[in-house]
Amino acid sequence: MAKAGAGGAVLEIINARLPLADERHYYTLRAENGVWTAIGRQSGRLEPGGYLSLDMPEGAYAKRLDAEGKLVLPGLVDAHMHLDKAFSLPWAANRSGTLAEAIASYSRQAPLFAKDEIKARMTRMALQAVSYGTTAIRTHIDVHADAGARVALRSVEAALEVKEKLAPWVRVQIFPMAPYRAQPGFGMELIGEMLAMGVDGIGGAPHLADEPEAHIDRIFELADRYGCPVDLHVDESDDPAMRTCVYIAERTAAYGMGGRVVAGHLCSLSAMNPEDAAYAIGRLAEAGVAAVTLPAANLYLQGRADRRAVRRGVTRVKELAAAGVPVAAASDNVHDPFHPFGRGDLLQIALITAYAAHMGAPSDLRQLLRMITEIPAGIIGISGYGIKAGCEADFVVIDARSPEELFAMQPERRWVYRAGSCLAAAAPPAAWADPALADEWAAARNVGFAGVSAER
Repeated sequence: MAKAGAGGAVLEIINARLPLADERHYYTLRAENGVWTAIGRQSGRLEPGGYLSLDMPEGAYAKRLDAEGKLVLPGLVDAHMHLDKAFSLPWAANRSGTLAEAIASYSRQAPLFAKDEIKARMTRMALQAVSYGTTAIRTHIDVHADAGARVALRSVEAALEVKEKLAPWVRVQIFPMAPYRAQPGFGMELIGEMLAMGVDGIGGAPHLADEPEAHIDRIFELADRYGCPVDLHVDESDDPAMRTCVYIAERTAAYGMGGRVVAGHLCSLSAMNPEDAAYAIGRLAEAGVAAVTLPAANLYLQGRADRRAVRRGVTRVKELAAAGVPVAAASDNVHDPFHPFGRGDLLQIALITAYAAHMGAPSDLRQLLRMITEIPAGIIGISGYGIKAGCEADFVVIDARSPEELFAMQPERRWVYRAGSCLAAAAPPAAWADPALADEWAAARNVGFAGVSAER
C-alpha cells in the first residue's frame, strides 16, 4: 500500500457513476492536493483519449483515469468494530455460541495478551478493512478493570499506537468501554485517564451492569465533564423487557447531547411488540440518538435459547430509519468468540443487512450504501466527507455498474484511494482459458444489469 497524500498532484476521473447521487449519469471528478475541487455531470460517456483504464497495469496510479462506468463511493465508514478482539478466536473459544460464553471466554484470555500481540491483530484487521474500501473506523476497546489498571490500560495504549501508525491510510477513533464489573469509582477513574491519554469518547454496555441506570448516569456525567461523545452497546438481548435504550434517550436529552450519542445493537427492539418498539424508537428519535445495526454478529449470537420461532436479534432497521433515527450498518467482530466469521468488508455487511432487514427494493439498495458511507460518517462526526467539492478525496471504485450488480455479485475488484492516492489496486480480471468461452462471456456479461431501475 502506498502512503496517502497527493503532493500537489491533480487527479481527474471521467465516466464515473455515483450511486449516492444518480448512477444513471456519468460524472467527471477532479481533485487537487487530495481534495475534491469539482464534480460535474457529463452529458454522455466521454471518449477516453489521454485517460487510462483502471484495468491497465499502471492505471490505478495514473492521474487521468477512465472509470468506464464503474461505481465510485466515498471511502466506506465502519462505525462499530472491535479491533482489539479481532482474530482472537484461537485463544478464546466459544463452544456454545452464546454472548455469555463469548464475554467470559474473552475476559479470561484478555489479561494474557501482550501489547505487541494486540497491536498486530489490530493492524491486520484495520488494514484488511482498508483493502475492501474502508477509510474510517470507530473501534470499541475492552477495559478489563478487574484485572488491574496495568492490564486495563494495555489495549488502549496499543490502540493509540496503532491509530497513530495507520493515520496516513485510515482514520481510527477509539472508544474504551466503561467497565461494568469494576467498582464504579475505579472504573470511571480509568476511563477518565484514557480520555486524558487521547481516546475519542466513551463506550460501554450498560445493560450488562447490575444497576444499568446508575451505570448510564456515571457514563453521561463523565462525558459531560470531558465534553466527549458516547457510543454504547445497548440492549444486546432477546428479552423484550430490556429497555435501557429509553433511559439512554432520557439522559441524552437531559444533557443536551443529541447528535453525540450512538446506540449499537438494539436487539431487544426486535423482540418487543410493535407498540412498545414504536415507543422506544420514538424516544430515541426525539433525543437525537443514532443507531448502528451489527447484523452479522447478532444473527450469530441471538436466539440461542429459542426452540421455535428463533429470534435473530437484528434491530428494527426500517422502523428506526422511518422515525428519523440515523441508522448505520457495521462489522462489529471478526474471527473472535463473539463472531467466528467476517472479514471487515462493509459491502458484505450491507448484503447481510439487506437479508436480515428485508431490504431488496432499488431504493433500499441505495439506502444500504448510505448506511456504510454517508450515514456512519455523520454519526461518528467525520467532517469534509463525501464526493463533493471541498471534501477529502477518500473513495473506492468498485467493478460494478449499478447497485443491483454490486449487491448481486459482491465484486472483489476494488480500487481504494485516500486523499487522492491509491492504497489498493484490484487484481486483473479473471480470464477464461478457452478463447471461445472468453468471447461468449464478454458478450454475455452485462445481461441482467444493463439497465438501472428508475425507482429510487
